[in-house]
Amino acid sequence: MFQLTHVIATHTGKLTGQMIRRLRLGGGTNLPGSLARRVAPDVLRTLSATLPQGVVLLSGTNGKTTTSRMLADMLQAAGLQVLHNRAGANLIEGLTTTALAATDWRGRTKAELGLFEVDEAALPQAIDETAPRLVVIHNLFRDQLDRYGEIDTVARAWRAALATLPATATVLLNADDPAVAALGAGLTAQVCYYGLDDAQHATGAVAHIADSQFCRQCGQRYTYPLAFYAHIGHYHCPACGHQRPAAQVALARLELHGAAGSQLYLRYPGGALELALPLPGLYNAYNASAAFAAALALGLSPAVARNSLEQFSAAFGRIERVNLGGTPLLIALIKNPVGASETVRMLLNADRSTASNLHLLISINDRLADGTDVSWLWDADFEILAGHVAHVTVTGTRADDMAVRLKYAGLEPQRLTTIPALDQALDHARKQLPAGTTLFALPTYTAMLELRALLAAQGWVQHFWEE
Repeated sequence: MFQLTHVIATHTGKLTGQMIRRLRLGGGTNLPGSLARRVAPDVLRTLSATLPQGVVLLSGTNGKTTTSRMLADMLQAAGLQVLHNRAGANLIEGLTTTALAATDWRGRTKAELGLFEVDEAALPQAIDETAPRLVVIHNLFRDQLDRYGEIDTVARAWRAALATLPATATVLLNADDPAVAALGAGLTAQVCYYGLDDAQHATGAVAHIADSQFCRQCGQRYTYPLAFYAHIGHYHCPACGHQRPAAQVALARLELHGAAGSQLYLRYPGGALELALPLPGLYNAYNASAAFAAALALGLSPAVARNSLEQFSAAFGRIERVNLGGTPLLIALIKNPVGASETVRMLLNADRSTASNLHLLISINDRLADGTDVSWLWDADFEILAGHVAHVTVTGTRADDMAVRLKYAGLEPQRLTTIPALDQALDHARKQLPAGTTLFALPTYTAMLELRALLAAQGWVQHFWEE
């Protein structure tokens, strides 16, 4: 029930957001929620309880923003009014800001269902405050060790939070990630799995950056009949027999078609379908599979889910294509070893005609939102770039670290330029491009926001909160 403090909190948050946007100080995606929570600490709990169709939470290390946008599009196509933190503000303050935006001045909700992308560390609190009907957990990799700690620390916190969910809730997990799949054991909530079954995408060995290599029950090293990337794959324990659970929603066949996208054949209880996904890369196929499985868990028709995926356009900074007055730019966020490695692999596989002649702009920051520990650069597989780069411009607060890393990866020094200032680095990178060549920008999170702000100021894109 809405109390006076909640009304005051709602007014405070909404007025703050309006002021920030009117003064063009940013998108107002976090501060309104932060101020509202100071007035009424339980305001998110109260607002979540007013949503007729409940709340869906989606978390994981990589793919949260893209997957949640895919699911949001499906829900909207099904006719639902969706409350979604589309700009990616995924801490508790960001969730609260999003909830405030969907209420009127008297605290009455204008949405039917809440869909929140949630930061890994914030997921336990989000579960507690929103009482979700569905929790989707995508993957778990090393990321921002200064904030999260090792993955076992994160997994324990997730496990404790999921154990509080009632039997009416559903937990959807990636069967191919051992640390994530193990979260489903013994829960009161209903548990479902999704995963990849197409053996043609197996690499033959678990990568050196694999984090979950040991049995979650007995500690023996897993055996991987199929390893797709990092520790993602089909696994079993030779000692106790623990193994990958069967996926109710399975990506039975996947055909990657370079930069154009991919063809997915999905099998699910009671049927199967094929769809054309307009996004490249194995990890985007996983994103689509997770979103499709979540849509089915929420009662959407497979046809609606398929049609939405076939019309999907990438979130800002995540395989985002920008036309800079005739210069093609593709922005692909990187933020941890697995994400960076798979993004680089995607670029090399996307267009065989240019794979030996790549032009890159890499921007590495070490601000709080990026993680202040950049040692992850040495775990990412930048070695596969050697012999495939025409020129790379490195920028950001840790540009020198990235330049050293690329030299050790085998890139020739004459193909590498370090320019700390982003605007100057972008100008330099564009000048190196032959006509018709794509510039691939690989920024960390705050660097991506800076790049898009620069592009918005130049008129090439909209600010992300205006999209």
